[in-house]
Amino acid sequence: MVSLQHVTPSRINGWTPLLLFICLMVTLGTTVPVGYFFGVLNAPAEIIKTWCRDILASEYDTIASDGQLDILWTSIVSIYLIGGICGSCFSALCSDKYGRKGCLMISCVLLVISGILFTWCREAKSLEMLMTGRFLGGIASALIFTAQPMYLLEAAPSELKGSVGVFTCIGVTGGILLAQVFTLGHLLGNERLWPYALSAYSLLVMATMLVLWWFPESPRWLYLHKNDSAASERALQRLRGRDSEEEVQRELLEMKDTMGAKATTEAPSSLCSVLRNRELRMPLLLVCSFQATQQLSGVNAVGQTRSYSSVLLIILCLPLQIFFYSLAILTDAGFSAGAATWLNLGIGCFNLCTSLLGPLLIHKFPRRPLMMLSCFICALSLFAMSFGLFYLNSSDSTVLTYFCAGFILAFILGFQLGLGPIAYFIGSELLEDSPRPVAMSMGSLFSWIGNFLVGMCFPLLQSVCSSFAFLPCMCVCIYCLLLTWRYLPETRGREPKDVKALMSQGLASKRM
Repeated sequence: MVSLQHVTPSRINGWTPLLLFICLMVTLGTTVPVGYFFGVLNAPAEIIKTWCRDILASEYDTIASDGQLDILWTSIVSIYLIGGICGSCFSALCSDKYGRKGCLMISCVLLVISGILFTWCREAKSLEMLMTGRFLGGIASALIFTAQPMYLLEAAPSELKGSVGVFTCIGVTGGILLAQVFTLGHLLGNERLWPYALSAYSLLVMATMLVLWWFPESPRWLYLHKNDSAASERALQRLRGRDSEEEVQRELLEMKDTMGAKATTEAPSSLCSVLRNRELRMPLLLVCSFQATQQLSGVNAVGQTRSYSSVLLIILCLPLQIFFYSLAILTDAGFSAGAATWLNLGIGCFNLCTSLLGPLLIHKFPRRPLMMLSCFICALSLFAMSFGLFYLNSSDSTVLTYFCAGFILAFILGFQLGLGPIAYFIGSELLEDSPRPVAMSMGSLFSWIGNFLVGMCFPLLQSVCSSFAFLPCMCVCIYCLLLTWRYLPETRGREPKDVKALMSQGLASKRM
């Protein structure tokens, strides 16, 4: 007699319960708070500015004018970006010395400290606590943008590297939406509870910290940086699940070969050695260009435009610096405070929904065509939007309004096809283990600098070029399109060592 026994598989399409749990919890405790920082100052801005004015009067005997108060508020908002720039300068060292998981633990501690400062800044009547919390949050965010993609990609099997890579983008967009919900006036976004609105993300961080210590460290970091093959094998066995001994041994053998090649060739790992290595210049250019283009593509700029019709404000769903000011822009366009709040929330929902396409698209389609399609759609949308807004501003045509709305939504969708998710993890697919942390931290640095520069320069560009201020953003997208077409090798289904030779000649390289 033959008996049939149903056995629950330990893996479904490469996923194990532990790997999925790691991706969800790490995203909730790291990248969701990053998005939360982008969106949380938006709704309670006027309430906090009033508190700042009162503190200046009571604690510093200073009566601030509206202009001075705006400068102070800009400083409170922008110091988060300054923290990100500073954190990017040492995030590679931190992730190499303390491990990917260790670097994430450090960022979680910084986020909790920031939350404590936010919670008590009003009781302490301290502007310094508010600004210090923002600065520490920026440092933590920079560490997260360097370590989180590496941790997930190094923990996942090769067939899932693209799917786990998009969790960074999903976490940021989800964090922005969460901030919009928590800062609603009838929840935490009011005069009595705004400090708790600023620090509410800490609950997610602390919940993640409780399980993060139990998660395995990156197997590749354990083997290649700590030289602990036994710990690496144990981590792989936990991550790959039951009946995976053959796969574990294959990955260990691959890491052993990598270690041998590293010992033979003395692979660069410090910032100076990476920058001096000619073979790494092209992947560094790609990583830094993609991260900078993500910020300079118009994602930041469009949200700062205040003089056009309300259709332009749909752009506020984009997950970056514009969320610092989105409600102010909506109200400037003529919306009531209540309508602006709910429209802003709807925009955040649309942004999250489009980002959820990432795992499916990245898993099913190669990186190169997705990136080129993304850049093309963004460039075309920005071109059409510039001329549409120019004629809309002079004619107030209802038909043009709907056309502009369509181009703006196309821009959002195009951004989430490639520029949004791929820029975060492409460095882990282009570079081998030794130079990878430096490349990821440099990409993060260019991202933060681009974010800061757009915030500082776009208002001036807008005053000179009016609606055509978006055309430089279009040029950035075209540059990224050409760079991708000419130099980016296809990384889907390949290891970094397989694509290294395709970029070893710098600008003379030929992709395949």
